[in-house]
Amino acid sequence: MSFRLRLTFFGAALVALTVLAFGWLVYLLATNSQGPTQDDALRQRAADAQAAIASAPASQLGSAATVSLSAAEDLAHRTDPFIEVLTSTGTVLSSTGRIGDAAPVVPASLLASAAAQGSALATIDPPGAPTLRLYATGWARPDLGLAGFVVAGQPTSIQSTNRRGILGFLIISSIPTLLAAFVASWLITGRALRPLKTVVETADSIARTRDLKRRLPPAKREDEIGLLSESFNGMLERVEAANQQLTIALEAQRRFVADASHELRTPLTTIRGNAELLAHGPTVPEEVRAAAAQDIASESERMSRLVEHLLTLAQADAGQNLALRPIALRPIIESVGRQAQATHADRNVRTVGLTDATVNGDADAMTQLLWILVDNAVKFTKPGGSIELGLHQHGSAALLTVADDGAGIPPGDLARIFERFYQVDPARSNKGAGLGLSIARWIVDQHHGSVAARNNDGPGATFTITFPLAT
Repeated sequence: MSFRLRLTFFGAALVALTVLAFGWLVYLLATNSQGPTQDDALRQRAADAQAAIASAPASQLGSAATVSLSAAEDLAHRTDPFIEVLTSTGTVLSSTGRIGDAAPVVPASLLASAAAQGSALATIDPPGAPTLRLYATGWARPDLGLAGFVVAGQPTSIQSTNRRGILGFLIISSIPTLLAAFVASWLITGRALRPLKTVVETADSIARTRDLKRRLPPAKREDEIGLLSESFNGMLERVEAANQQLTIALEAQRRFVADASHELRTPLTTIRGNAELLAHGPTVPEEVRAAAAQDIASESERMSRLVEHLLTLAQADAGQNLALRPIALRPIIESVGRQAQATHADRNVRTVGLTDATVNGDADAMTQLLWILVDNAVKFTKPGGSIELGLHQHGSAALLTVADDGAGIPPGDLARIFERFYQVDPARSNKGAGLGLSIARWIVDQHHGSVAARNNDGPGATFTITFPLAT
């Protein structure tokens, strides 16, 4: 069963319950008011009869008046009200109703109550006739010296007849009401669910065509349906953005794997070739054997560095974050400077203008960052060249600089040197894989800093890293 049909039945059921409750209330009110209404009608008829008696001739009011019941209604078959006029002794003077061939017999107790109280009501069950409701009151003609009783009566079966009529009316009228409610609910739910149908059709179309740029038309009303349309469009925008990010990530991953495979192929080929050369045994000259072993060791070291860099980048891609705490930069810079000078004795590595600066960082990561920049400077600096490490404060930031007097960076490559596997001059940097500066940028990002490279006015280039000072 469709949602629209369920809503339609639900709406029709609510209307049916409402009609049932309303009908039952109307039926109870009508039933409870029938008795008082009938009594009021009988009082009014008795009053009308009293007014007629007040102007009736004496011949119609004497005890010798002849009672004619030929025009009276048979109360066994009719439910109309009747009027019966009696003398003070209970003799019937006239009656508009009859039971068989006689006027209804009025109980003496009712007449006695009417004489004592001015009026009285009673319900009787005469033989051969339906139950009657009677109202008795007195009449008098002082000018004639006459008095008596006026009795207005009516079969109580009129109440059940009226109840059946009301019940039938309620049942008959409820049928078109329920049909109209069903049709109205069907039309209203169809109109209300039309935007949902549009959402479903749009979602199916997007699933078929994979067109994430499609959107629902702008909502024309600020209700739940309008909010649903806006939420659906917002979801599509987020899905499209996520899909674009996933596409970019997959492309970067494919490029990363391809570049890594390419970088690993060269050392593996060198190692394999030299290993095959050494496998020839004693026939290989000693100097060739030594060179082959040296190449194997060099390429193995290069592969180790490459794998280590790939592991670091994989951890970065996996969302690994560094644990930051306040650290002093000056001791780290001085330590790296001393070690770099000892490692690269043919270069002039020195620290200049160091200031005391404390930042929120990771000491090991900072050390790795400095070594990446120093190794990069050494790679592009000739023997006898200079490398300077500096630390300055500018406002609320610490500026770490690594400068060299080497070949510098081609202007067209400044914007790409931090990309993975990108090398400014692969022919001159065959010992690198182009991953160091990518790792350096990740470390800087983890420290909420920024890194930039520029060529010096003279020879060489300068890398500047900006870190926020610890508060």
